[in-house]
Amino acid sequence: MTLTLLPIAASYPTPFHNPTLWVTVALFLFIGVLFWKGVFSMMGKALDKRADKISGELDEARRLREEAQALLASYQRKQKEAEEQAEQIVKQARKNAEDMAEQARKDLQDRLERRAALAEAKIANAEAQALSEVKAKAAQMAIEASQKLLTTQMTPANHTSLVKKGIEGLSSNLS
Repeated sequence: MTLTLLPIAASYPTPFHNPTLWVTVALFLFIGVLFWKGVFSMMGKALDKRADKISGELDEARRLREEAQALLASYQRKQKEAEEQAEQIVKQARKNAEDMAEQARKDLQDRLERRAALAEAKIANAEAQALSEVKAKAAQMAIEASQKLLTTQMTPANHTSLVKKGIEGLSSNLS
């Protein structure tokens, strides 16, 4: 079986029986009706409107981007200021801690010196008290020894001469 290809125009007896012609005519009529009804101008207006809307959205996006960049720069400045402020607070806290430590050392030194002085005063007081107790004990012992000596070895003649000497010594001490 052999197929022979005949041209399309040759297969139709008249040009009005050609479907391509009618499709072409219908297409031009359809396009003409579209022009007559203003569809293309409406499409142009719609496209222009869409382009204006897109342009507005782009402008809005640019404005928002600029605002975002300004806001970001503001936040970065605030963050930097906050970091600097935190650094200053840390420095001040360290300085305060050092000052407090120095003051605590001074206070401790003063307390130690006061305690040492108080201990020395207590020691001196105890020493003086011990010395006075020793003197009192020595005086008591001397009195007891004198009393024993006087009671055992004192005669009435010695007693009278001793009283006379004491009275003479007393009158010389008073004048």
